[in-house]
Amino acid sequence: MPGNIVLVGFMGSGKTTVGKLLAAGLGWTFLDTDALIEEESGLPIKEIFACYGEHYFRELEQAAVARATACQRAVIATGGGVVLSRENVRHLREGNKVVWLQVRPETALQRAGKKGDRPLLQGRRQEEVAKLLAYREPYYAFADLYVATDGKEAADVAGEIKEALKTWLANLK
Repeated sequence: MPGNIVLVGFMGSGKTTVGKLLAAGLGWTFLDTDALIEEESGLPIKEIFACYGEHYFRELEQAAVARATACQRAVIATGGGVVLSRENVRHLREGNKVVWLQVRPETALQRAGKKGDRPLLQGRRQEEVAKLLAYREPYYAFADLYVATDGKEAADVAGEIKEALKTWLANLK
């Protein structure tokens, strides 16, 4: 019975930033599946995509998700495409609360597209990002809680999640 809070959502939705704040506020561990992949492989995500392709990255991601969700009382930030794997979704749901951080395409591009470290956003226009987001949205819909992040401070989003999950948190053993 893990009892973690898992953050899912599109690139730039604030999973890592919100996750760190939420974990600190709860006194829990913070885990980021992308960081776990980089630690394990010794390569940045961008390089994994460039050298080995998305399929190989998704294999590494599946192993990272299994490791992260085996923990207890952790806030887990996931990669934007983690929900494309049924195996990942099974791990994410098992005894955890899943929160979908929702974001509009223009916000995703503004937050994540400028860094140059998001392989799936490289060279994409807002219309293309909107299509990718629309494709993924049904995959995020299994979440227990949906929180819109556009125009909100990360601390406010973390507070909103904590408030919405307060009964579940109080019942954790």
